[in-house]
Amino acid sequence: MANDWKPRPGSQAELFLRLAAPDSNGYSRAVWVIEFVGEFASLKLGNGGSWCRESSSLGKHYNIERRKDGQRIVCVQLHGFKEQGQVRQIPVSVRRAISGQPCVVLATGQVEVDHRAGRGKALRTDSAELTEDDFQPMSKAANNAKRQHCKTCRDTDTRFDAKRLGFPVSQIYGKSDWQGSCLGCYWYDPIKFVQETTKHYQSRLLQTTRHPS
Repeated sequence: MANDWKPRPGSQAELFLRLAAPDSNGYSRAVWVIEFVGEFASLKLGNGGSWCRESSSLGKHYNIERRKDGQRIVCVQLHGFKEQGQVRQIPVSVRRAISGQPCVVLATGQVEVDHRAGRGKALRTDSAELTEDDFQPMSKAANNAKRQHCKTCRDTDTRFDAKRLGFPVSQIYGKSDWQGSCLGCYWYDPIKFVQETTKHYQSRLLQTTRHPS
């Protein structure tokens, strides 16, 4: 996922992005308010932290977590890009391309064209800009399962826990509580999820081989 938004140079949003250094998916480290010194001093939070509110320019493009100690904000962290706009129509070219691929879960044919973002939002506002990367092929059985888990996520704001399927991690990006993005959930991209967790297993196996007990 990418986001082409560039804040005004010298603005509080631009300063925070420089300090937080989010990755290509819009996820950053936790930035503590004690870091708002020197060139970043203008980020000091006053009445509610106006520059990091949901209504701010930063909040319109990123999912923002503001951790508090009582009423005081002590930490700010980014949890991926905001997903904008509702899915209205799948481009014909995308539908044809996806329909010809096997299910990403069961590797079978006769698939449905599934939108990766299971909570019903597209990554771009204009359906003409949607690409194959926004969708994936899923068999009816797999897609029905995904819909049920996405419904649970909507009802509880708790993301699917991939450990229930035997994976070593719950998500590969973000936290278990919903922060505004599906990125990192197993159902968002099962193939990438398997690839990333396979790297985890390979790394542990290599460490065991190098340092046998």
